[in-house]
Amino acid sequence: MSRMTETWMILGIILFIILMVAVIMVLLRRRRIPADCFEDMEGHEFEYYCAALLEQRGFVDVEVTRGSGDYGIDILAEKEGVTYAIQCKRYTMPVGVKAVQEAYAGRDYYDRMVGVVMTNQYFTTPAVEAAKKLKILLWDGGYLESMIEETHAGR
Repeated sequence: MSRMTETWMILGIILFIILMVAVIMVLLRRRRIPADCFEDMEGHEFEYYCAALLEQRGFVDVEVTRGSGDYGIDILAEKEGVTYAIQCKRYTMPVGVKAVQEAYAGRDYYDRMVGVVMTNQYFTTPAVEAAKKLKILLWDGGYLESMIEETHAGR
């Protein structure tokens, strides 16, 4: 190989490394939602946070229910003609079957098309199985985080 070819190869490698470092830096700076960001929220605060997030994601007629006597539903909303009854759970442990049952009952009580359990955590295996059987959507902490990130990225 000629000296000129070697020089160009070395320059190419250096430029490639600089480019890779720049890409990594951008990815590291990307805003991540800390797992404990909901830790200090009370349950009702979490419900209002989720309602605001849904509005930012294009849901309309978003309403936080009154709490007591809400038949397990915390948020009523609509998107693209589909009506939702949403049960919010800000937990420190995985969410169980009871929340799925509440979303199922509340969906029918409010005459909504879709029942959802939305949480900052994840779901137990029995909860996932019940949700499949009862046709309830499960929006776990990972899905919630992606909704938050997409909302921030769209700004």
